[in-house]
Amino acid sequence: MDFKQIQYFIEVAKREHVTEAAHNLHVAQSAISRQIANLETELGVQLFLREGRNVRLTPLGKIFQEHAEKAMREMEIARREIDEFLNPEKGTIRVSFPSSLASHILPSVISAFRARYPDVRFQLRQGSFRNLIDSVSRGEADIAFVAPVPKDEKDVEGHIFFSEKLVALLPANHDLADQPAIRLDQIKDDPFVLFPRGFVLYRIVTDACHQMGFHPQVSFEGEDIDAIKGLVAAGLGVTLLPEVTLLESIPRTTVKVPVSEPELTRTVGAVIPSNRELPPSEKLFFEFLQEFFNNLQRFRF
Repeated sequence: MDFKQIQYFIEVAKREHVTEAAHNLHVAQSAISRQIANLETELGVQLFLREGRNVRLTPLGKIFQEHAEKAMREMEIARREIDEFLNPEKGTIRVSFPSSLASHILPSVISAFRARYPDVRFQLRQGSFRNLIDSVSRGEADIAFVAPVPKDEKDVEGHIFFSEKLVALLPANHDLADQPAIRLDQIKDDPFVLFPRGFVLYRIVTDACHQMGFHPQVSFEGEDIDAIKGLVAAGLGVTLLPEVTLLESIPRTTVKVPVSEPELTRTVGAVIPSNRELPPSEKLFFEFLQEFFNNLQRFRF
C-alpha cells in the first residue's frame, strides 16, 4: 500500500466515477483502475461496486475511506509542519470562524497579522458553533474563533479574548426605539428573527427569554447576520445580536438598544487542539492573537 494508491482511492470515492477522478488527477484512467485493483488485492476485500460508468463504496470501502482520509490529513499536516519549521513566517494557517465575527473581528485581526507577516497565507472556513469545535478536534483547522468559549470540550482548549454584550436590534418605528435601554420582556409580544436551532446565538436568546418568563415567537430564521439585520430593517421582527456585529453596519431603518434585564453577555475567543501541538505558523498566529486582544482590551473596541 503506498501514498499514490490512497490518493487515487480517495479521489474515486469522492467522485464515484473513475474517469472524473482520472481527469482531476491528470492521470490515465487505466492507471487509477490498476492502482485500485492492486489495493483491493492487497487488502483482500472489494472496496467499490461497479455500476455502469459509476462506482459506489462497499461497506468495507466506507470504513477504509474514513481511515484513508485521516491518514492523508496527517500526511498534509506533517508536510506543512516541516515547511513551517523551515520558515514559519511563510506558512499557511487554517482558521475556522462563525458568521458573527466575520465582518469586523476576523478581518481586523488578519489584517494586523498580515501587516507584520505579509507572506503568511490563510485558509478560512465558516461554520456553526459545533462545526467549529469539531473542525479543530478532527484536524481540519488548527484554530477556531468561537463565541461563547467552551469550557468542557474533550479535544480542544478554549481561550477567552474578551466579553461582549448582546443588544436588541429594533425597527426604527418600534414603540421602544427611543428608549435608552429595555427589559427583554418588553418585546415578548414581538416576532423574533433568530438564527436556526443548533446555532449558539439561538440558544442564548431563547434561554434569556425563558429567564424572563416567555418563549419568543420566531417569525423568521437566518444563518447570515446581514440577512437577519435586513429582516429587522424591513419591519418583520426584532432580534438580539452581539454588539460587535453592529459596530460598522446598522441598517438605516433600525436602532440598537441596550438590554438592561437580563444582562446578556458572551465570551469571545478561540479554541486550539488539546491533543496535539500547534504547527509553527499557527503558533505564531495564536501568540499574536493573545497579544492583539491584550492590547485591545486597554481601549475596548
